[in-house]
Amino acid sequence: MIADNKKLHTFEEVKERYYVYITNPESRAMVERAFLFAKKAHGDQKRKSGEPYYHHLLEVVYILTSLSCGPSTLAAAFLHDVVEDTSVTLKEIEDNFGEDVMHIVDSLTKIQRMKLSHRQEDDFVAEDHRKIFLGMAHDVRVILIKLADRLHNLRTLDSLSVERQQIIAKETLEVFSPIAHRLGINTIKSELEDLSLKYLHPDIYNDILDSLNKRTKNRTKSLDNLKKRIADILFEHNIPFSMESRVKSIYSIYRKIYEKGHNFDEIYDLLAIRIITETELNCYEILGLIHATYKPIPGRFKDYIAVPKSNMYQSLHTCIISGDGNFFEVQIRTKEMDEVAETGIAAHWRYKEGNNYNAKQEQKEIEEQLHWFRDLVNISEEDYTAKDYMSSLTHDIFEANVYVFTPRGKVIDLPNGATPLDFAYKIHTGVGDSAVGAIINNQLVPLNTPLKTGDVVEIKTSKTSNGPNEGWLKIAKTSLAKSHIRKAIAKKNAELLKGDNIQKGKEMLLESFKSCGKSEEEMYTLIDNQQLLDNFKVKNLEELYLAVARKNPSSGQIIDYLKLRRLKANKITLTKVNNSDKSPVYVKNASGIAINLGACCSPLPGDDIVGYITKGKGVTVHRRSCPNIQDTKRLIEVHWKDDLGLTTYPVDIKIEANDRPNLLVDVMGILSQHKVPVSSISAISHPSTMTATISATIYVNSAKVLQDTFNIILNISGVYDVNRLIH
Repeated sequence: MIADNKKLHTFEEVKERYYVYITNPESRAMVERAFLFAKKAHGDQKRKSGEPYYHHLLEVVYILTSLSCGPSTLAAAFLHDVVEDTSVTLKEIEDNFGEDVMHIVDSLTKIQRMKLSHRQEDDFVAEDHRKIFLGMAHDVRVILIKLADRLHNLRTLDSLSVERQQIIAKETLEVFSPIAHRLGINTIKSELEDLSLKYLHPDIYNDILDSLNKRTKNRTKSLDNLKKRIADILFEHNIPFSMESRVKSIYSIYRKIYEKGHNFDEIYDLLAIRIITETELNCYEILGLIHATYKPIPGRFKDYIAVPKSNMYQSLHTCIISGDGNFFEVQIRTKEMDEVAETGIAAHWRYKEGNNYNAKQEQKEIEEQLHWFRDLVNISEEDYTAKDYMSSLTHDIFEANVYVFTPRGKVIDLPNGATPLDFAYKIHTGVGDSAVGAIINNQLVPLNTPLKTGDVVEIKTSKTSNGPNEGWLKIAKTSLAKSHIRKAIAKKNAELLKGDNIQKGKEMLLESFKSCGKSEEEMYTLIDNQQLLDNFKVKNLEELYLAVARKNPSSGQIIDYLKLRRLKANKITLTKVNNSDKSPVYVKNASGIAINLGACCSPLPGDDIVGYITKGKGVTVHRRSCPNIQDTKRLIEVHWKDDLGLTTYPVDIKIEANDRPNLLVDVMGILSQHKVPVSSISAISHPSTMTATISATIYVNSAKVLQDTFNIILNISGVYDVNRLIH
């Protein structure tokens, strides 16, 4: 419910609030100096409501004192608009209030300046929202100030046009309310939501308010009787407690009616009794006594003490039927749990006076405690558009409602449908990249198994794992995991390409040196000198090989630089036979040549190929990347024929997978289903890593069909890699 927050507070009232927990004279003086500095800087500036601007600053700081925010946070809150709205510079703030306050003000200023415009096209709105999140995520104090700032703006929204009211209310529900919820700051979150609904859907808001008032009025006597009966029971058993009641927020009722399809009478927790006690044991004792006295509604009991929510919320929830037939929710928690329930993260990291306070350490602890907090910035901007970024936050973070455990009992929150692969990347990027299997509740399972609340998950890793592949992108459900997988694949591809190009450049250079009568050892002696490397602007031999592969410089330019003389080429005689027409490969301007496909690398139509001349045996065709090619002087250009028909060729492949029952059967089944002929297949289990290797010889008619087959195999549950073998 929206409280009456129209009252304007004086600085003396604000000071009275922070004096309770800030006792250091210098800290108190800094906060007061910040107020006076801001009041002078804003001068005669007024808000749309006509109030002096500094009144807004007082209300923002008043809200922050309810969260026990420290002196740097309060000072920055007083100063949060001076750089944007006055001539004050960041240097002046640093000189007067220190580097810490300056950095907070700088972050708040950048968030405001980064917003593109007031344009309401989806792309602009999403980009604005992304920038707000990224700007806030590096310092939790920035978030707290922005939340307080937004809350007071909503409280004074009447002075704006209806259009601006709705734009601000919509942004609040999409940006500020979700993050207040995830931080567990319920007092701010509930008011943000109720006020936003009031301006977005005033008719619905008023209808719900009227219905709520009628029902709560009718149930007041029943609620009082229930509270008295429970109090008598607890006094009788000498259990310490305090008791209060709460009314469900208007926005929560709105969501149940308009988003989940309930009617008003199906909402059992309109009224709730909150019982605050001293220990966890007291909580469970009280629960037992209440269930022994009143009938609980099946399926409505929640134990958030044993399994806390991801925002650290802990409480026991049960729904009971009172003696007169009314439904009431009962919440049972300790005093510490109640503080966290109301102020969330602020309860754990409220300002503690003393020389040991460290804002950076506090931020690090928050990120370690709240994994999702890191995800705000870890989801790559490069990988996602602004819309995708906001969608991933909504799905992965704000709607996360699956709670699983690490083997040590730590709770990890994930969205519905998440898999062990998502869990692995939530723990650490290195765990995800090296994952080879998962154990859920002591059972070995594939990495694509959907997780359920309460699962205990352990990830099996291997240093020799081939790591992420395209198939993993179909297994992962969270944007964070997919982002890391894409990065790992891109890095792997770049390394492979680099390695291929280094080898290619080395071979090109060696071929040129051999044409000058120089051996490989002589080539190394000539090119491994700093003068040559400097001349071609490379740091080492690897960079030189890469440059040669890109023909900048060419191998010929290096030969010319070293002033080497080329020898006349040896003449190689090709043996002619009469069976060349049967080969799918031909040599230009040469007919009747014996041509055979190399068994070592099994070239396929579509592969980049080269011929190797063998005296008396014609030409053997290899893939250009085949490591068995040694003497580059015997290489000759060969080409695939245009009309190859439907001839198939044997290819040896190796499949790596997480070991499981029926794995080999599934592989054979999928190959049969897609009509891929198999001449042999076998499997080897690796118990130490709980993985398996399947070797097979299949028949395909082109490199493209082979790649399509690989993609099909990667979709098989548990398979994480498939490769072509070279003998």
